[in-house]
Amino acid sequence: MSPDRNRTVTTNAWIHCTKPNPAPRFRLFCFPYAGGGASIYFRWFDHIPAEIDLCPVQLPGRESRLGTPPFTRLVPLLQQLTRVLRPYLQVPFAFFGHSMGALISFELARQLRRQHVPGPIALFVSAHRAPQRPAPSPPIHSLPQDKFVEALRRLNGTPEAVLQDAELMQLLLPTLRADFAVCETYTYMPEVPLECPILAFGGLQDREVSQDDLAAWCDQTHRAFKLRMIPGDHFFLHSARASLAYAVAAAMLNLGTGSI
Repeated sequence: MSPDRNRTVTTNAWIHCTKPNPAPRFRLFCFPYAGGGASIYFRWFDHIPAEIDLCPVQLPGRESRLGTPPFTRLVPLLQQLTRVLRPYLQVPFAFFGHSMGALISFELARQLRRQHVPGPIALFVSAHRAPQRPAPSPPIHSLPQDKFVEALRRLNGTPEAVLQDAELMQLLLPTLRADFAVCETYTYMPEVPLECPILAFGGLQDREVSQDDLAAWCDQTHRAFKLRMIPGDHFFLHSARASLAYAVAAAMLNLGTGSI
């Protein structure tokens, strides 16, 4: 059965769509940051026009998939994603990813190209340095629990109330460690730049990812590149949700004019 027919609120375990569109003009797949789930994009439905089919991706090990073991390496995750998403790629599509999600989006676009599958019409990368730039900090995914939690606290992405809840943290820690392992064991391999435009977003107060880190994404495309800085720290995805979603939607709708 075509994925564009008789769609339910949850298309499958991987793709969550609360406002399914049977005949979209575009499809936008959104990938979360480390520890995040599809729900971080649910409020985007208030800002994305109906002609764009918003498809938040639910990775294993979180929210509705808490009982499914999370991936700890990027390559097998990409292999699974290409199988899952391929039936949904007949409509022109783009990828958006924040932090870890940006890395997934970029390498997924390259994975599709290796398989000779049409790739995204645009790549939106948010709060992640260009992949060819080395990590500025030592890995944390294998730290003892107290040091790992302290590292999470410094990143400011996990609410303090959650960090203080021992029972809840026992549920979340395996997925958080797995997600950081995906990012921290990643090794960039040079390839030909992508044939789609890239729009990078950064937080003006982000202490983890600099403007230079984001500007270096220009080396990963033969097409147009733009960088937009937004007020907020590393998690401006939440504090600037509406303006970010509008910017992504406007860029997608402008693709027909040859610009982003």
